[in-house]
Amino acid sequence: MSYKMSRDEREELLHLFEGLRVTDVRDGMDWNMMHHYGSVHYEIRPLWRTRVVGIARTARYIPYETFVPQMSPEEYTEWVAWYYREVCNDPWQADIEPGDIIVIDQSGVDVGILGSNNTLAGFAKGARGYITNGGVRDTDEIIIQKIPVWSKFISQKMDQGRIRFDAKDVPVSIGGVVVYPGDVVVADGDGVIVVPRKIAPQVAKYARQELEKDKAARRRLYEQLGWELDDTVK
Repeated sequence: MSYKMSRDEREELLHLFEGLRVTDVRDGMDWNMMHHYGSVHYEIRPLWRTRVVGIARTARYIPYETFVPQMSPEEYTEWVAWYYREVCNDPWQADIEPGDIIVIDQSGVDVGILGSNNTLAGFAKGARGYITNGGVRDTDEIIIQKIPVWSKFISQKMDQGRIRFDAKDVPVSIGGVVVYPGDVVVADGDGVIVVPRKIAPQVAKYARQELEKDKAARRRLYEQLGWELDDTVK
């Protein structure tokens, strides 16, 4: 399965959701009678506090079913190279467009599909961030590099012998939400929410309404308290 979206549609969707918080988008979903859909389970949390809006590009990984054969460390070095070339690779990297958020279903396997290298490579191509229902590793470097990542857990383990690539540009299940390629994803310190592409403009409209109401109310309180206005109330 693949999806097509014109550059104009991508830019319009990204513009509609620019500056919206996860909570605003949650409200926008409620205003469209989607009370029980979109909020990714709270166990999937940000590696560090940041905020992104993007278009979902999906990939699915599943457990590796075969035992690792006995071999010497030198043989293992060659086997690992084969594994990453033929079994567990990142073909979605070649498809990244500016504004994408990479959404990875890794079947909950305790490995770091995402690490300091491949997240940076995708970021350099225009990916805005990453969401996974599995693990992430090299977390100190990812934080230094300021790559936005939301994950279920942190993992020390490499992929080989544990997980393999299955498919890209397919519907995936992340934290109780089905994410389709082309959906809008908003993520911040409150977690992750997914907006179906077909209702995204209407969701953004009412999310913006609620954000502006919140800003106005808090701005009055800032003024009452004599606080300097910041970007969250301007």
